[in-house]
Amino acid sequence: MTKKCVKGFAGMSPERRQEIASMGGRAAHEKGTAHQWDSKEAAAAGSKGGKVSRGGRGRLPVAPASDNLPASV
Repeated sequence: MTKKCVKGFAGMSPERRQEIASMGGRAAHEKGTAHQWDSKEAAAAGSKGGKVSRGGRGRLPVAPASDNLPASV
């Protein structure tokens, strides 16, 4: 069996990835380009929850079957 070569971030320890991400976050804040949430924006994002992705239940909505319609329609 061939050994898979892991490169880049996948080959790093979680601690090292966290360290690199922290450096990027600090640099963005120092530069002034980091996103800062205000309370209204955070509330709007929180209220969306899972509504956008498949109704928040992890499955696609099911359309009603056409054979379940009343005969008079």
